[in-house]
Amino acid sequence: MSMPSPEATSIIRIAAALLLNRDGQTLLVRKRGTTAFMQPGGKIEAHELPVHALARELEEELGLVIDPARATFLGQFSAPAANEPGFVVEAEIFQLTIASDVTPAAEIEEVRWIDPATDGDVVLAPLTRDLILPFYRASLTALA
Repeated sequence: MSMPSPEATSIIRIAAALLLNRDGQTLLVRKRGTTAFMQPGGKIEAHELPVHALARELEEELGLVIDPARATFLGQFSAPAANEPGFVVEAEIFQLTIASDVTPAAEIEEVRWIDPATDGDVVLAPLTRDLILPFYRASLTALA
């Protein structure tokens, strides 16, 4: 029996949301015991479609029930994991606009709406800071 290669085990597959409100702010979450804010979402189980993993995680972590059909797939992004040294997160990112309130639950300690044109004066996870927010800003510029 062959062992899995180190590369195979060091990737964390997640589904995450670029959640926007009607004012154009984006929601970031911070897990208990960590400092970095990131997109809400979580690990994709072996049997799950990414969008279904996202729906499950948003409900568990924020009490937010979404219609997966309304989530727009933005693409796959990879970056160093914020809280697992030596790991890479491979994230399937979906964009959603919500009008409902969210409440931190499960491992989420804090939620914050920020202007996506800024860093919100908070510590951002590499995926959020280096990829997702710049990607979203570029899409806004393209529309302008």
